Amino acid sequence: MDKSAAPPQRSTRTRSLRQAFRQYDQRLLPREDAELTHVGPGTPCGEYLRRFWQPVAMSSEVFERPLALRILGEDLVVFRRGDGQVGLLDRHCSHRGTSLEFGRVEANGLRCCYHGWLYDVDGTILETPGEDDAGSMRGRVFHGAYPLHEFRGLIFAYMGPPEARPPFPHLDVYDLPGDRLVPYAIASPCNWLQVHENAVDPVHGVFLHTIIAGTQFSSQFAQVPLMEFHETPIGMFSVSTRRVDDRVWIRINDAILPNLMRYAYSWEEAERVSYFGRGSGTKWTVPVDDTHCRALGWRHFGTLSDPRGLGKETEVGLESVDFMGQTGGRPYHERQQAPGDYDAQVSQRPIALHAREHLVSSDGGVILLRRQLRAAIHQLSEGGTPPILERLSQGIVSTYTGDTIVRRPIRPGVDDKHTMRAVTADVLNVITDPANGEGELRRDTVARRLAMLFPA
Repeated sequence: MDKSAAPPQRSTRTRSLRQAFRQYDQRLLPREDAELTHVGPGTPCGEYLRRFWQPVAMSSEVFERPLALRILGEDLVVFRRGDGQVGLLDRHCSHRGTSLEFGRVEANGLRCCYHGWLYDVDGTILETPGEDDAGSMRGRVFHGAYPLHEFRGLIFAYMGPPEARPPFPHLDVYDLPGDRLVPYAIASPCNWLQVHENAVDPVHGVFLHTIIAGTQFSSQFAQVPLMEFHETPIGMFSVSTRRVDDRVWIRINDAILPNLMRYAYSWEEAERVSYFGRGSGTKWTVPVDDTHCRALGWRHFGTLSDPRGLGKETEVGLESVDFMGQTGGRPYHERQQAPGDYDAQVSQRPIALHAREHLVSSDGGVILLRRQLRAAIHQLSEGGTPPILERLSQGIVSTYTGDTIVRRPIRPGVDDKHTMRAVTADVLNVITDPANGEGELRRDTVARRLAMLFPA
């Protein structure tokens, strides 16, 4: 026997075995992050979300009959009065609690099916038929109601304190020349935050949308990008930078507090120079309750938002959008073979357990977003007003989402990552400059400045 041979590495193997097969030690699950995920009345996050206008339904859902809704843990009903005005009421009649989803829509309100009490859109009791002193109850009781604002095929509600109601905000992308906003709504059986965070996670596009399940959108997503995450006056954005031949592609997705996302063009292949394209969509992720949510927003169609013309307007609507993998409607075996966003998000559990996560550098967008939400929730809980409310109320709100593709060849002997980062910095300096103005003027100014800085 060769006595010089190394002895077996028993101690190393013992240590490794101590770390293997340890599910037994992890059986008991930690509590969910209630501060960010619980949304019912009186909860910190729920009260924060209620300070903003939230889309609650598509206009096309509210026509002849009342529509029962659950939003932020409250049971409500939305209806369209005979003159077209919409109302959002507590679902249960103030008389005996019958659900108003079974009521009858009339010219001036919604009438309960049980005893005929008639409610206006603001909760005023207009009639209490069958009562001798008909006016006494109407003067003493107001039914629960929330104000609504109907805009571009979506119905928005303000569910916060009446005295704190902000103006309805107007984003710059609502008025892009030649752009069409097509509304849609998709439900998911999971907490709102794990759906909302998706757009500021650039790496999921590499694997979920390309390498694992095959190319679902752009083939260029297979390249792991350089990533940056920046705070803005209205929230934050993620930046993904990729090299495509002699071009550098900078992709930006906005996260606008508290629960609005603007996402860039999903089918961009970066085949040609482009200056400040404006993205594929605008989407709110609205909590239904702690374990269910609903995405409501618009798909954008036009030369600035769909330059390759690959969008399909006919597939956009109720529980449908022209992006692969956004609903649970596909057969299970197909979802296993080629999972989409819906499968990755919903399968994180009804409420994702943040204490079980192991976040890494590429999760910088998720980390920043959660930190911003937590800070805003604390500020409101301590009696302050989140500054984002004031920002959203001042004129046209400038957003940052879009694709910019510029010509910048690889330079021999120069680290190309350094080149890509320098290009990204120059592009961001232009896009985020407040001196660009607002609205269409800003868009044209940004495009012109980028073209001067990076000639085609």
